Amino acid sequence: MPNFQLYNYNTVSSTNDKAKTFAEKGNFNLVVIAERQTKGRGRFNRKWSSSSGGLYMTILLKEKNSDKIKYLTLIASLAVSKSIKSLSGLNGMVKWPNDVLVNGKKVCGILTEILHGKKTYAIIGIGLNINQKKFPKIIMEKATSLKIECNKQFEVKTAAKFIIREFQRLYAYYEKHDCLKITNLWKKSSHTIGKWVKAKTLEGEYAGKAIGIDKDCNLLLKLDNGKIKKIMEGDIFITANTA
Repeated sequence: MPNFQLYNYNTVSSTNDKAKTFAEKGNFNLVVIAERQTKGRGRFNRKWSSSSGGLYMTILLKEKNSDKIKYLTLIASLAVSKSIKSLSGLNGMVKWPNDVLVNGKKVCGILTEILHGKKTYAIIGIGLNINQKKFPKIIMEKATSLKIECNKQFEVKTAAKFIIREFQRLYAYYEKHDCLKITNLWKKSSHTIGKWVKAKTLEGEYAGKAIGIDKDCNLLLKLDNGKIKKIMEGDIFITANTA
């Protein structure tokens, strides 16, 4: 289980980019934390709202199993979910592939990247909405924060401490190659499994019931024709809660 060196900043372009500069110098097993990002981003290079009041952090690890990288996203989302519960009492639900929701709204996004050089590194970026009171119009109906949900202020540093602790605990399963344990924990906290969803992918759109994830962390959809479709990437939209 890694012991992390912490690096705290007021403002950075993005914590993932900052972590990359450490990796390029051969550093790893560290966490970059910032109060604000000027160029925060999510999957597919989408802009991530990174105003003050949120927690923006990146975990940098030396990675040997790049084929198992998706498990690090599961671990991070579970660590955030557990930390939300500890911090606020709210139930954070994980949504495939990289979100955490509270009361059906997005409270956290995760961006995991692999950096190849002399060594291979995993960079796990986490953006958690904590004390924000409002969001840009384009996302205000889909996003929330712990403060909005609880009507109280939270200590951002405490949230970071909780997430790091939970990540370390769950990462121990990863080091033991116990990916089944991680998968089962993720399923128990899943907002996606058992729901009827629409998946928008690069190869097209698919509608069906989310029935699980496979050993490579791909989402499994049971289509109307009874066939099982493996979703490797894309956006998932809930269309119905139950069958």
